[in-house]
Amino acid sequence: MSHNTLNYAERMRARGCRVTPQRRLILDAICEGGGHTTLEEIQQRVRAKDASISLSTIYRTLDFLCELRLVAAAEVNGGRMVYEIASEQPHHHLVCRRCGKTVQIEHTEVSVFFQQLEQQHGFAIDLNHLALLGLCGECRKKGGA
Repeated sequence: MSHNTLNYAERMRARGCRVTPQRRLILDAICEGGGHTTLEEIQQRVRAKDASISLSTIYRTLDFLCELRLVAAAEVNGGRMVYEIASEQPHHHLVCRRCGKTVQIEHTEVSVFFQQLEQQHGFAIDLNHLALLGLCGECRKKGGA
């Protein structure tokens, strides 16, 4: 999903934040990933356009964009973080820890689970991106735990 389909500038300004050139570059770098993209890939794309942007600026901006729910982050394959532009409708992923295959699942497939947690624990989940690690069908057939 492109960040151009979300009014990211309005969301930032509504929170009293500026739309800086660095924030735009980082959003562009995430979009260029076409889905899940790593910090290293984001850093390479950003630095190719502006070498003066530091890694700490990229980290802070990613945290900020995640807080505003413009970007979704998920931990996959051994704790590696990946980022993508948040979609209007939440979605989640099944990630094979052996081959890395990722399958997108709709929120409706886990929404009942989220509702049960809220009822049983009084905990309102506001996560818009869940990654579940396991083994895909092919890796399970090849014999693996």
